[in-house]
Amino acid sequence: MIKKIDIESDEFQTELELTKQFTDKVCEEYNFFYNPEDDVNESIQMGLTRNKMIYGKRYCPCFMVVGETQEERDKEDNRLCPCTPALEKEIPSMGHCHCAIFCTEDYVKSTENETVTAQENNHSQGLTKEQCEELLKQQEVNASEVEALIEARELGFVDFLLVDTREWMEWVGGRIKGTDYLVPTTSFYQSLEQIQDKKDIPIILYCHSGSRSAYCQRILLSSGYKQVLNYDYGIMTYQGDIISGEE
Repeated sequence: MIKKIDIESDEFQTELELTKQFTDKVCEEYNFFYNPEDDVNESIQMGLTRNKMIYGKRYCPCFMVVGETQEERDKEDNRLCPCTPALEKEIPSMGHCHCAIFCTEDYVKSTENETVTAQENNHSQGLTKEQCEELLKQQEVNASEVEALIEARELGFVDFLLVDTREWMEWVGGRIKGTDYLVPTTSFYQSLEQIQDKKDIPIILYCHSGSRSAYCQRILLSSGYKQVLNYDYGIMTYQGDIISGEE
């Protein structure tokens, strides 16, 4: 069963405010700075809030939380914000954590005056049927490739499923136009029933940043699905059409 959290509820809004206070304290304690892009910070704060309400702890929203019970989750290597990999490796080496909410001052200064348009996100249309088929044999696809494949599917060149592995509240807030199914990581195995009979169709998985979907990719491949691709950096890099709402 998909877990639905009403982000307009008093409960969520109260917890969201506590989460914002929490991330403020993390920045103060470690001398971090928020990402110059406000929507990145907002998305991660909402994800932390969601996990706090579901699991009782602010697990990193960019990674799948493993374990059915709290005891099982404590034994797994789940990332609890601020997580050790971010503090010890990601922020010192990249200037920001994996989710990109916590940044160094140097990183912020280097990006706040730039228009962030990564080369991999440049839109590339006009792929042939053969090129599309080759793309769908890969393990990963980037933003421009996903956008081009969606257009190619609309033209009837190829067939594949686009599956969102984020949570219901993220899906409602905004998803890639053309997404076929929502298979949230918090109810992954139950929701997987929707595509249980589609193991021979290529599947592209995505989440916020590519981490949860990569985890789900490994599960599907080990479960007999033929072609499963991961959208490498997730919806946060997508430049195409985004839709919102329950329908």
